[in-house]
Amino acid sequence: MKLIGNGQSLSNIATRGYNKQSITKFMEFDKIEDNMIVQKNGNRYLMVVECQGVNYDLMSSMEQTAVEEGFLQFLNSLRYPIQIYVQTRTVNLENSIENYKRRVDEIEGILRRKEAEYESNKQSGLFDIEEMKAQFYELTKIKNLYEYGRDIIYNTQQMSLNKNVLNKQYYIITSYYPSDLGSTNFDKEEIKNIAFSELYTRCQAIIGSLFASGVTGKILDSNALVELLYMAYNRDEAEVFGLEKAIAAGYDELYSTAPEVLEKKIAALDKEIEQKAITRAEDTVEKVRTQRERKLEERKMKMEDIIDEMAKMIIQENEPYLGKEVTQDAVKEITASRKKRNDEEEKTKEKEEKRNVKKAREAKETKKPRRTTKTA
Repeated sequence: MKLIGNGQSLSNIATRGYNKQSITKFMEFDKIEDNMIVQKNGNRYLMVVECQGVNYDLMSSMEQTAVEEGFLQFLNSLRYPIQIYVQTRTVNLENSIENYKRRVDEIEGILRRKEAEYESNKQSGLFDIEEMKAQFYELTKIKNLYEYGRDIIYNTQQMSLNKNVLNKQYYIITSYYPSDLGSTNFDKEEIKNIAFSELYTRCQAIIGSLFASGVTGKILDSNALVELLYMAYNRDEAEVFGLEKAIAAGYDELYSTAPEVLEKKIAALDKEIEQKAITRAEDTVEKVRTQRERKLEERKMKMEDIIDEMAKMIIQENEPYLGKEVTQDAVKEITASRKKRNDEEEKTKEKEEKRNVKKAREAKETKKPRRTTKTA
């Protein structure tokens, strides 16, 4: 769910092809007015009572029986349908942390002034031992209060890192249909006033009946109803962009722009394709780079052979000037030198391989556990 600034209407905003009628139908309410939720173009009005529960498990058996009897009386007194709604919310500790910090900053300022005052009085020598003890006692209390406040802030911040801090809130919803009035002609304002009067009377009766069970309640005002619906339609986003921040930013109209499931799947698939394409590109570049490096190493290893071949070609091309016998002897000399070099390289390679095998065997022998013998 997102928000539109003041002065804007839903009909002026293109939200992925949805129009105002389809959005209103999806959200299942028209507006919030006079502490009531208006539905079906004014053909149904809702009022909500927020209830504060009791800790039933910690009560004695007599207290539990009294709660059950009170709730039974509440059910017997109902003459109209109700709905019980439980909403689970993630606890947002940001405001609490900010309030703690402001309070602790104030205490820190008092502490610093008291410390300076205590040191000044101590150095002045105008106060006796008992008076200094009293001042030190007051300073210690403020210091302990300051450290306690800092501990609260730290623990609350650690708790806020846990996204599983949840809170349940309980509501009773009662509805009123203007069609119950019959065929009498009333204008919209009169119907709204009648609905408000009837729903307010019902909610007050519900609150009074629940009080016998120890359950307290209150009627939600328009702002609380907005928050209730906002949390219902924005379970994931409400923690990031809460209602209070939205109202403070000057937004007053809500509408839903949640993408369809198919669009979400397409977006997730596009992201996966992009990630795999990047990975494949990196692997291919690394593979080509490795191949080029391998070719370079091979070319370095064959450099002497290439030089020998080019030297033969140069000698053979200049045979008319050098003579046939000199040319043949020079070519043979290059060939023999090349064979000798290759033989030396092979011997060096064999020695290196034997040395590596020997090192590996010695390392393996070193890792073996040695047997120890015990002597009596």
